[in-house]
Amino acid sequence: MGYEILVKEELIPGQTTLMVIDAPQVAKKAKPGNFVMLRTTEHGERIPLTIADCDKGNGTITIVYLVVGKTTAEMNTLNQGDVLMDVCGPLGKPTHIEKSGTVVCVGGGTGIAAMHHIAKGHAAAGNRVIAIIGARSKNLLLFCSELSSFCPEVRIATDDGSEGHKGFVTEVLKDILETEDDVAEVVAIGPVPMMEAVCNVTKPFGTKTTVSLNSIMVDGIGMCGACRCSVGGKTQFACVDGPEFDGHEVDFAELKTRLWQFKEQEGESMELFSRECQCNGGK
Repeated sequence: MGYEILVKEELIPGQTTLMVIDAPQVAKKAKPGNFVMLRTTEHGERIPLTIADCDKGNGTITIVYLVVGKTTAEMNTLNQGDVLMDVCGPLGKPTHIEKSGTVVCVGGGTGIAAMHHIAKGHAAAGNRVIAIIGARSKNLLLFCSELSSFCPEVRIATDDGSEGHKGFVTEVLKDILETEDDVAEVVAIGPVPMMEAVCNVTKPFGTKTTVSLNSIMVDGIGMCGACRCSVGGKTQFACVDGPEFDGHEVDFAELKTRLWQFKEQEGESMELFSRECQCNGGK
């Protein structure tokens, strides 16, 4: 049957793309924190992508992806009106959201899109949401206006100082924790080093910190065990036990090691795909 791409927008040309997909059964049950497994063609690989937003009324979900490997590069050749072969979801445990007071949501890179759905859920629950988003420069920031529509404060950090605070999101977060005495939770989604750094900042304050792990997945339903991670000294599967965990309990060193284990194969696959594209005239 396929899942039609209703909207395709390059948020950052050649790097980051947004798609709105017609997937009414997924949208009907999707909650903040859930993800989907996508497959472009019959012979394509399955990849996990966090749901950045959903519209239950129109039956659509929004995903945002970084073009880093064969499948995302292949997805980027598709256009509005084309179809994805499979969209399986919603998967994973949804974010635990309750009215708790002030929640700080920190996002970096494409993690900002995933953080958006969670921040939106906290705002809907009546929490005061402070969003912190970071990137290397102003032109790499995502979802600024979307977050501003429901967050009373959206703080920005850029490495080069082209927008907001010059420096890292952790510096902005530390300032908030030192000046706000009612932060109930910090949610961090983005590159692993960023999430680890956020946890290192919040731990001395004793602030509850939730992270969403981007472990390598194969099936996404707990059958393969590829997404194993260590949390609190116990083995967990990010796909069914997560993807969100207590950041202070995550073994980030192990997570980073596991994320690198297929880099060589991923490089070979991308090289082969590039050659095929050249042979087909770039299509």
